[in-house]
Amino acid sequence: MMKKFIALSCLGLVLFSCGNGDKKPVETQPADSVAVVDSLIYPGETHFASLRQLTFGGDNAEAYFSYDSKKLTFQSNNKAWGLDCDQIFAFDIETADLKNNIPQMISTGKGRTTCSYFLKGDSLILYASTHLGGDECPPNPERKKGDPYLWGIYPSYDIFVADLKGNIVNQLTKEPGYDAEATISPNGDKIVFTSTRSGDLELYTMDIDGSNVKQITHELGYDGGAFFSPDGTKLVFRSSRPKTPEEQAHYKKLLAQGLVAPTNMEIYVCNIDGSEMQQVTTLGQANWAPFFTPNGKQIIFSSNHESERGFPFHLYLINLDGTGLERVTHDDGFDAFPMFSPDGKFLVFSSNRNNGGTRDTNLFIAEWKD
Repeated sequence: MMKKFIALSCLGLVLFSCGNGDKKPVETQPADSVAVVDSLIYPGETHFASLRQLTFGGDNAEAYFSYDSKKLTFQSNNKAWGLDCDQIFAFDIETADLKNNIPQMISTGKGRTTCSYFLKGDSLILYASTHLGGDECPPNPERKKGDPYLWGIYPSYDIFVADLKGNIVNQLTKEPGYDAEATISPNGDKIVFTSTRSGDLELYTMDIDGSNVKQITHELGYDGGAFFSPDGTKLVFRSSRPKTPEEQAHYKKLLAQGLVAPTNMEIYVCNIDGSEMQQVTTLGQANWAPFFTPNGKQIIFSSNHESERGFPFHLYLINLDGTGLERVTHDDGFDAFPMFSPDGKFLVFSSNRNNGGTRDTNLFIAEWKD
């Protein structure tokens, strides 16, 4: 579900280029002291010691590391791979050649999927899919000129576990309504996910086998895209919480139609039981795709709060108390879905950079510098 902001970036705002613009690449100094031009890193992107492109076409997003930091799972709608809408794939970071080869598909190839994540042991992958509701891709929300950007909250989404060959070994949710956006705790025993089972879009946790379901958030509005802190004691998530009676009525009207407007979201943190809820950002516009830094003291997230017309999106760092905001990326396109490797050495994210002026959004992996 997070991935739908790609459509907002590339389709809804045609005045902005998805390419690299006129910025000059930054010079990097490798170990042999011979200066080379890294066309993927831009001035100001000082946290990137190196940057490598992993995919080469379509929309590729929500890439998440295996526990051993050697593999990635992600979703793609690459037409060259015969896809009509998002499906889940996995690959080995060092050996895979995704420019010339299609990686292993983990999902069924039917319906629409989102938000995959490795289980501890790296032999199984969790993901959400609509395939039980039909083989075809659920349609995107109809949008007329001037309409707000909308996400579809498909009630046929459920959460599944599959092996690395794509065989489903378990179905974790069977409640009516939307169940998706699931991620797993660092020690592998808990899952956090978003569900409409209460009548609203709330966060829940459950044990790794789908048992012991607990509701975490209770306030009206969309709460989703949650991740655990490195020590497993906290959650970070995005939230769009309507305040005025008019905003609340509009939110409820859209939700009744299976829709949500994600254009105003802020970042929150709380304990894994929902206590000590704290709003981290008060930036306005869309602040989303948050993830804890390896030391658990900061959050990296995507935002368009500096953009006058909703685009571009950049990556930012911020302290848990809302101080110390720092911009990480400086290209003119779309940067989102950041995730640190469990060993803390690398950051994977999605970006419009180096797409040749197309609308493609690809995966990139950076060697991280604090």
